This record gives sequence, C-alpha cells and structure tokens, in this order.
Amino acid sequence: MTTGLWELVLKGAWTTLQLLVLSALLAAAVSFVVGMARTHRRRLVRFLAGFYTEVFRGTSALVMIFWVFFVLPLAFGWQLVPLWAGTLALGLTYGAYGSEIVRGALNSVDPAQREGGVALSFTPWQRMRLILLPQAVPEMIPSFSNLLVELLKGTSLVSVMGMGDLAFSGNLVRLALQESAQIYTYVLLIYFVIAFLLTRLMRGLEKRLKAGVGKGAPTAAAPRETKRAETTGVGAAGGGVA
Repeated sequence: MTTGLWELVLKGAWTTLQLLVLSALLAAAVSFVVGMARTHRRRLVRFLAGFYTEVFRGTSALVMIFWVFFVLPLAFGWQLVPLWAGTLALGLTYGAYGSEIVRGALNSVDPAQREGGVALSFTPWQRMRLILLPQAVPEMIPSFSNLLVELLKGTSLVSVMGMGDLAFSGNLVRLALQESAQIYTYVLLIYFVIAFLLTRLMRGLEKRLKAGVGKGAPTAAAPRETKRAETTGVGAAGGGVA
C-alpha cells in the first residue's frame, strides 16, 4: 500500500479517535445525570429519566445518526457537521445504556451507608457525592469498559454520512486498490489495538479507584502478619495478659 493511502487510513483512525473521545465524554455526562435521576426520590424525575432511557435504548443508533444529520436541518433549519452530528447521536444513545450502569451501581451500595448519611444530617446531594458515588464508581468501571469498546465499534456507523472515519477511509482504499482482504484486515487490526489499549486503561483505572476506597487486592504481608499473630497468641481474642 502506497504512502498516500496509508496516510488516508491514519487520518481516518485519527478521526475515529476524536469521535470516540467526544462521544464518550457526552455519554459519560448523560450516564451520570440520567442514572442519578433514576434513583431520585421524586417520582416525576424517575419517570422522565426512565422515559429517556427506554427511548434511546429502544432505537437504532444508525437511525439516530440519520435523524440528527438529515432530519434536524429540516426541522430547525441548521445543519450539524458530521463530527458533531455523530457525537450527539452516539453520545445520547450510549449514554442511555450507561445510565443503567450508574443506576445499578448506586442501588448496589449497602443501604446502611445511606442511613448513615441521613443520621449525619447530610443533604441528598452530599450523600450522593460523599458516600454513594465514591463506592459505586469503582463498580461501574468494568461495565463502562465494555460500553466504551462498543462505542468504539459504533463509531463506524458515521461513515453513512460520508465522514472520513477509519471505516470510510478503509473502504476508499479498498476501492482504490481493489483488494478487500488486506485492507479490511488492517482496519480490523487498528480497531483491535485501540480497543485493547482502552480495556487496559480502564482496568488500571478500576484498580486505582478500588484501592482508593480500600477494595484493592490484599497485600502479601497481610496473611503473614495474621499467621504471626496466631502463633504468638496475640489477637483480638487472646491478646490479654493473664
């Protein structure tokens, strides 16, 4: 493959990365706002958040891209550039899936933690910010990692708008060289490398967050200290002096 065609593929990969970052940021914001709203004490707030979630989870991301790019200009008279149209459609769609991750993680926190916040006269926002989120966020990371990889694969849908992402650029190179197997193998490998790096990054973030709330893996010294205490008879039960 010539240098010019390689540059076209690399530009497509860069466009895919931009779209991934922007839509992931929007999806994260939507996930936390809607997910926390799903646990709100007011029924109307929960209903509106649930309605949004069901609508965007029940519609196709591809159709949503078509709607944002082709229907919005007819309805409101302004046209989004493909990058922002793809960001909006993907961010809102995958944010609906992410909101269920946030809701489930918040509901999994021990109810005693909520009761403790009430006993300390914390406001609902203080309980959310100081008690619930620090414990729930580490549990969200594995699911968010999977969702991020799905979002990466979903970015290929923007090629229907003629946007020069990785999938669109790969198809142009295929047409130029009339070689499908080689080009699409390269494209698949690039997607795989990006996804692999994302999962490793998210795994490191998960370990760091869990360590911050005391949920990290126990150190190797802990079992030895426990065994030493049992051997010497020093412990909670046998630590007294006769």
